[in-house]
Amino acid sequence: MAARAGPRVFAELATEAGASLAGLPPDSHRRRYSEDIRLSLRPRPPSSLQEHTLSFIIGYDPITLREEVDLLAAGERLAELGDLRSLAALNEKVALLRLVGRLDEAWEIANEALRQSRFTGNREQAVASRIRRAQVLQFQGKLDDAASELTHCILDSEVHEWTRLAAYARQHRGKVYFDQKNFDGALVDFTAAVFLREKDGADADEIDSSLLAVAVVESHIAARGPQS
Repeated sequence: MAARAGPRVFAELATEAGASLAGLPPDSHRRRYSEDIRLSLRPRPPSSLQEHTLSFIIGYDPITLREEVDLLAAGERLAELGDLRSLAALNEKVALLRLVGRLDEAWEIANEALRQSRFTGNREQAVASRIRRAQVLQFQGKLDDAASELTHCILDSEVHEWTRLAAYARQHRGKVYFDQKNFDGALVDFTAAVFLREKDGADADEIDSSLLAVAVVESHIAARGPQS
């Protein structure tokens, strides 16, 4: 695993990365990720912070960055989970309900998961639950609320040097900014996610997922052209 960032605040590191794109590989390497984005945006193996739903994700839409889901398989998994109320089950339900569009139920379960994670006293788990809840807000179209919640999660994660969580929150705030067509803000967050994951020694699949998001946003910025 790569050395941790040490005493420097992760927010400073992320800002530097976002401003300079220093966390990205050379241009020739980045261009490789820009080619045939729809084919390359494929599900990644789950990490400890990723949802346990990736087997139901069949791809990503390069226009929206939203997941493309096997609805039948996701529905079957929800039926299997039934009334389970462990934190792991609740977190999985939040993700699945969000992906199949049952957003009112996802919001209710997300709040239950957050209450349970706070009850355990594990602040890191609580932040992870808040990130998942913010994803529901995003899908509900409450983008300002989602961005605000994710900003708090980023601050909490960076203050406590929870690098993996900070990257996770940056990645998802980038998606909210993307929905708001704030492509410059999205690029900063996706780039920061790359940078933080590299600092944390994350595996290549996690870094690649952020690089792919960078490629999509860069294509939008290039199509927009220079702004006056």
